[in-house]
Amino acid sequence: MAETLKELGDHIAAHFPDEVLSIALPHGELVVEARRAAVARILAFLRDDAKCLFRVLIDVCGVDHPAREERFDVVYQLLSLRYNRRLRLKTTAGEETPVPSAVGVFSAAGWFEREAWDLFGIYFSDHPDLRRILTDYGFEGHPLRKDFPLTGYVELRYDENQKRVVYEPVKLKQEFRSFDFLSPWEGMNHVLPGDEKAKGGQP
Repeated sequence: MAETLKELGDHIAAHFPDEVLSIALPHGELVVEARRAAVARILAFLRDDAKCLFRVLIDVCGVDHPAREERFDVVYQLLSLRYNRRLRLKTTAGEETPVPSAVGVFSAAGWFEREAWDLFGIYFSDHPDLRRILTDYGFEGHPLRKDFPLTGYVELRYDENQKRVVYEPVKLKQEFRSFDFLSPWEGMNHVLPGDEKAKGGQP
């Protein structure tokens, strides 16, 4: 199987010698890394070529690497029902560098790309309807970025006086605390039944 996937990877790289950056087989899966500008053309080739026939786009997702200059990986998961094979196509993108939309190749990419835009802020050029899909209108930020605060920026609640939903800045009930579990309110200082086994039988 690995040899077959290696031959398929070489076949793809031979058709795109300048656009395919690497071919890898981690965990017995074919991963093709390509230049961002060529993604739509490579996807069309993978769909139509007789040796590929990856006709099913399973997913398009993002991966955030905040320390990198191009902080995002955009990952396309493809399936060939004809050959019972899977392929992962990867490219990189920055916060202001758009990725060509795959909607013209796979119509299913429309909602996947909207999700990647909403949650990561990855922009897809030539997308017919690139807007948020999971968060609300007026939502600030992109919640799957690693630098997005766990509390978010605003909280939503129903205001009984105004009879409507309102957004307010997040207010924490208390400052962050580092618990030492020594106070009777934070934990117990004696061994619970069964825990003595963890200390070699000493209570």
